[in-house]
Amino acid sequence: MKDEEIRSPVSFPVHVSRLPQKGLPVVLEADEKQRAELAEAHGLEAVEKFRAELLVTIWKRNGVKVHGKVEADIVQTCVVTLEPLRNHISEEVTGLFLPEDSKLGRLGFETGGEILLDVEGPDSPELFTGDTIDVGALAEEFFGLGIDPYPRKAGASLQADAGDEEEQPEEGELQRKLRALLDKS
Repeated sequence: MKDEEIRSPVSFPVHVSRLPQKGLPVVLEADEKQRAELAEAHGLEAVEKFRAELLVTIWKRNGVKVHGKVEADIVQTCVVTLEPLRNHISEEVTGLFLPEDSKLGRLGFETGGEILLDVEGPDSPELFTGDTIDVGALAEEFFGLGIDPYPRKAGASLQADAGDEEEQPEEGELQRKLRALLDKS
């Protein structure tokens, strides 16, 4: 399946060939159908609100920078109690894009040189084809990053029954040796 066939429920293509000097503000507010599709795509019970406020600006002559914030209210399932759990997502969105024929995008790859990446620094720019960028898909990526993979209600915990401790097998010689090695370190 091609990338073009996989569309974000909140897809919003922006033509970047003629961006205003001050940038193009984009506000995305998902409707009921889009929120249902987001919930299904991300394994959530519900997405009650999804809003992204983005600014699309020119970056390094022919590149594009997208910056803003995505906020959402979601309903997940608690991993302990299996009850519905409401969470709020608030994520900063930042993305850099370069046309695929950009020299800046190929820098380092053509010469066989090394590219140094800073783990804490910004992501490297993504390449795009044509004159549009899907800022809705970018907002959805950051929405997905904000979802707690193991949501737990406050105070919910897994507790072993007292009877479970009695059923545990006695520690063998190997386990005692391993525990002694761990205690030394």
